[in-house]
Amino acid sequence: MKIAYLGIDMLCSVLDALLEEGCEIMKIFTCPTDNVTEFNTKVTGTAAARGIPLTSDRITLEDLEELQAAGCELVVCAGYYYRVPIPEEMPMVNVHPSPLPVGRGAWPMPLIIKNKLPLGGVTFHRMTEEFDRGDILMKETFPIREDETLQTYMERLSALVPEMVTRLVRDLPGLLQEAVPQGEGEYWPNPGEEEWTVTPEMDVEEADRILRAFFGYECVYRTEWERIELIGGRAEKGSPEGHVFPVKNGYLRAERIRML
Repeated sequence: MKIAYLGIDMLCSVLDALLEEGCEIMKIFTCPTDNVTEFNTKVTGTAAARGIPLTSDRITLEDLEELQAAGCELVVCAGYYYRVPIPEEMPMVNVHPSPLPVGRGAWPMPLIIKNKLPLGGVTFHRMTEEFDRGDILMKETFPIREDETLQTYMERLSALVPEMVTRLVRDLPGLLQEAVPQGEGEYWPNPGEEEWTVTPEMDVEEADRILRAFFGYECVYRTEWERIELIGGRAEKGSPEGHVFPVKNGYLRAERIRML
């Protein structure tokens, strides 16, 4: 199957699975990333190793029409920053990192963990002009664990991808024909700084839930006098005395620390 692929490393398991299925990736559209908390190095490395044309320019309707004329059978979007044009008569599938219709929006995973929702998951759905509202081709879920982090969430999600991609490429017409409307749901705006901020007054469990929800991304430890960026942080129970980042009944540790 001839496929155009859109995405960064966050869901690169989708690209890997498509290649494992023997698909011809005609072109990869990726996005510029900081390669500190979000990466495109795996995607660009795969393109270079396999000789796949790659661009970080925003995809256009003209790009899609050219691909369609060259025999592209499917567009797969898996973690792409930009709005994608939707040409008529071209199958386009988005891989969304939540069990839709729960968690529409660009970054639902941290909010699923932070808000203590019972289920996470991944959804393959038709792409439409409205974000994350297209009919569902398939969906898999998993229960959120008490110690779930954003990192473990994505690892568990990625483990579901290969079988779903196999179903996608081997039965695309059937999946499209039997796609199910989502029904009611809600769009979640991207979380802002208040969502990933921890203060000394917070209980250790609340602080750890925030750090787990955004694990691998910037969180802020804020006091009356300063703001400190923490990446890869967790909260530990114990006496806060003598620790640089105290919270109620515990303290914080982090892989990377930077004064703001």
